[in-house]
Amino acid sequence: MKIIIVGLGKVGQKLAERLSQEKEHSITVIDLRQPVLTDIVNAHDVMGITGSGASMDVLEEAGIRSADILIAVTESDELNLLTCFLARKLGSCNTIARVRNPEYKKEIQLFREDLGLAMIINPELIAAEEIARLLRFPSAVQIDTFAKGRVEILKFKIASNSPLCDLKLLEISQKLGCNILICGVERGDEAFIPRGDFMLKAGDYVSVVGTVRDATQFIKKIGLKTGKVKNSMIVGGGETAVYLANHLMKAGIEVTVVEQNPDRCDELCFLLPKATIINGDGTENRLLMEEGIDSAESFVALTNMDEANVMLSLYAKTRTEGKIITKINRTAYDEVISNLGLDTIIYPKDLTAEYILRFVRAKNNSIGSNIETMHEILDGKAEALEFNILKNAPVANKTLETLPLKQGVIIACINRQGNIITPRGKDMLLPGDTVIVVTSHKGFSDISDILR
Repeated sequence: MKIIIVGLGKVGQKLAERLSQEKEHSITVIDLRQPVLTDIVNAHDVMGITGSGASMDVLEEAGIRSADILIAVTESDELNLLTCFLARKLGSCNTIARVRNPEYKKEIQLFREDLGLAMIINPELIAAEEIARLLRFPSAVQIDTFAKGRVEILKFKIASNSPLCDLKLLEISQKLGCNILICGVERGDEAFIPRGDFMLKAGDYVSVVGTVRDATQFIKKIGLKTGKVKNSMIVGGGETAVYLANHLMKAGIEVTVVEQNPDRCDELCFLLPKATIINGDGTENRLLMEEGIDSAESFVALTNMDEANVMLSLYAKTRTEGKIITKINRTAYDEVISNLGLDTIIYPKDLTAEYILRFVRAKNNSIGSNIETMHEILDGKAEALEFNILKNAPVANKTLETLPLKQGVIIACINRQGNIITPRGKDMLLPGDTVIVVTSHKGFSDISDILR
């Protein structure tokens, strides 16, 4: 596919990296900043053009008339919308715009229809929804949803006293009586898509797939907390905080927001009338103590400074047993950050890139399936994809035990008209099913890709 990316900020750079790795696409990137453009062109297999996405000449030079997809992810919502408008006038490609301003929330559907947008993406809203899910299930490090919310993949750490220690996967169902499937294990720097004889160890990070009910029962049986948090302290009053606070308050969770800028505090009081808004420096330990960090069941660091978020979360770990979530914008030091023992780290640009990549792959599928959902799991070493099985799919009407699956691929779940099936060898994939595939391979766009 021929793809044009306009804007090489954090999301644009991540998209250029991920899409160029898939080797199936011709990528052109556009940005006004020549040094940034040069770095990306040198690092990845892409073509670069210096200029603005709002310039017809620049879009023509990028090949807009023959492009399949244009993705506008500059820092300006208005520029992104204008770029997509011009792209639709000059060519016939699908267009994706990043729109972050909450004030445009009511106008989003109008933009989508009148500008012919295939997708509107809001990184702050996506990050807030991810954090809200985690605060509903605080024992999980990561939660990914499938089958329109009926199925979840939950990632958690095995404690030294867990009943899962030194247990083989094939023994779990018999000993715990749970209808779940362990689809991934992280041990140190290694990631496994395990078979039945794989033995779990203390310190492993385990990814479990099942219905919301079955996963909750499983988490309970191994002694982890399942109920949502009762309150949350958020440091940083940006757009993500506004979206998150609204999500949490709708769920009956008490919210305190700490924001340093007094003018922004006035805005927050208007936007979040039911939340407690504190004007102060969230990096001051005294202020956090006065506002009750010791009794906080969750703490979310959402300032614009990664360093401040890391330090805030490390301090919160010393004061509360609650769920701690840290927002990180840059990934240059992700290996260092991952070794600091932080609870859960949210990378908004990775979440945004995931959404866009899912759309690109769905447009690229060829034979018998559409990608419904896609998430990176196992610290980015594997993907979980939900495929819609069509009648001409090569896996349709065949039992799982007869399918020649590639190494590093498992079928983790079958959704048959809302009936969730934990698959066994005799189960058959039928047209109309959606199926969750977990794989260590990257770039699958069709269900046929799982076959040798």
